[in-house]
Amino acid sequence: MPQHILLWALPALVAIGLLEALFWRRLRGSSYPWGEGFASIGVAIGQAVKRVLAGGLVLALFMAVWQVRPWTVPLDTGWGLALLLLATEFVYYWHHRLHHRVRWFWATHAVHHSPNHLTFLTAVRLGWTSEISGGFLPFLALPLMGFHPLAVFAALALNLLYQFWIHTETVPRLGWLEYVLNTPSNHRVHHASNARYLDRNFGGMLVIFDRIFGTYEAEAAEEPCRYGLTTPVLSINPVTIAFHEWRNMLRDLRRARGMRNKLRMLFGPPG
Repeated sequence: MPQHILLWALPALVAIGLLEALFWRRLRGSSYPWGEGFASIGVAIGQAVKRVLAGGLVLALFMAVWQVRPWTVPLDTGWGLALLLLATEFVYYWHHRLHHRVRWFWATHAVHHSPNHLTFLTAVRLGWTSEISGGFLPFLALPLMGFHPLAVFAALALNLLYQFWIHTETVPRLGWLEYVLNTPSNHRVHHASNARYLDRNFGGMLVIFDRIFGTYEAEAAEEPCRYGLTTPVLSINPVTIAFHEWRNMLRDLRRARGMRNKLRMLFGPPG
């Protein structure tokens, strides 16, 4: 099933990440963060288990929305497939941007930004709570637009698989491709915690919507990227990593005075 593509790919992705670790000193001239890497593998395993348990429910919801679509986009045509990929990228951009600007969603997405180094294994460190936060909801627009849910899952899997290779510091800027594609350089900016780089470059495979909507930032030679959260997560316990921001958010919610401030703790910007 297309929704399980990422599960099938996970062993290969982890193997590539471990291969990078073995050559890290030669590539980067420093010691590989092994604890952080194995923590990312642990988070990835938990995320895979969650996909197996919750994937059927999410697919059922997508199929229910598909039943009320006003039309069907033919995916046996070149233009239909191109439209699917572009529409998926557009929804992904806004989904991703929402996850950075609303703390309720950030509680899940912060897991992906928690490593303090950018490695291939960072790519597989994904949150466990997207079904709780409703992070999948923006993508319901795609079956409503007329794209079959299985094709939507396949397009999303392709988008995420593409993003694996851009989690690296070893690939330099790629010339004119930086204007269109989400490259390693563009994605380094996204993962950086420097003030000038925060909340930039939300695209999946492309950066065209970042350029259109004013969220693009190029990597600057004079300001190297610093990775991790603005308040670093030092734990290598996968459970702590998966739930640390939920714990912080609920703590702040308890301390907040008045309904308005409580709502801000849940749905305002992180920080």
